[in-house]
Amino acid sequence: MTNAYLSSPLPIALAHRGGWLTDGRGTRRTELENTAAAFQHAVDLGYTYLETDVHATSDGHLMAFHDPTLDRATDMSGAIGSLPYREVSRARVAGREPVPAVEDLLGSWPEARFNIDLKSDAAVEPMREVLRRTGAWERVCVGSFDQARLDRARRLFDRPVATSCGPVDVVRLWSASLSPLLRALASRVPVCAQIPLRRGSFPVLSRDLIRTAHGLGLQVHVWTVNDTGVMDRLLDAGVDGIVTDDTVGLKRVLTRRGRWHGTADTPFENG
Repeated sequence: MTNAYLSSPLPIALAHRGGWLTDGRGTRRTELENTAAAFQHAVDLGYTYLETDVHATSDGHLMAFHDPTLDRATDMSGAIGSLPYREVSRARVAGREPVPAVEDLLGSWPEARFNIDLKSDAAVEPMREVLRRTGAWERVCVGSFDQARLDRARRLFDRPVATSCGPVDVVRLWSASLSPLLRALASRVPVCAQIPLRRGSFPVLSRDLIRTAHGLGLQVHVWTVNDTGVMDRLLDAGVDGIVTDDTVGLKRVLTRRGRWHGTADTPFENG
């Protein structure tokens, strides 16, 4: 039975942190990552899958933000986990856009599905509370680069929630792709493997891994791919989803191949 989060036709196009904003001339604005403006731009292009990262404030509000501190991306400084919501809400990404609360994102785009990366241990319980309040159990896929954090989230959620592979899950899947004898090691808990092409000089993705994942009922999504030539090669290899900053480029590739499954008749570029 197909997981509700992954019930859309394949391949899935995921807008990484909302993706690059572009104007009518194709000029990129990359500094507004993980803002309502970035997510709206992706939705306007027809994207139905949005990727984001989350940290929790000191008083338990779940915020869509990649870094542990506000320093790089906003006009304020300090660790999100050490600041209350009232302080974080004053920060402006690139001096313009507020840091959004995840609950607000889920409410603003009720038809969208969100891929959520838990960036801190403190974000796990607030994530559960957001799902309880919004009822968005079937609209999110939760992942983490920390296996223990991800496993804890899986235990704490009140209802089944789609999750991607954690790092240990990926190693088990990769090992299973090398030998059928190791297949029993692969986890069947996640619904998808969201992986890079390589980790440093070490190749992670292979046709054998894709075949093994599919044999286990897992989709394979590759991040973060901004080269349209690479997008074509990945689709030819059979990947099920691509995570990209170049939302316009991925939409063009999928449209050319007759495999764009976002909302119809949306423009490629918006002002």
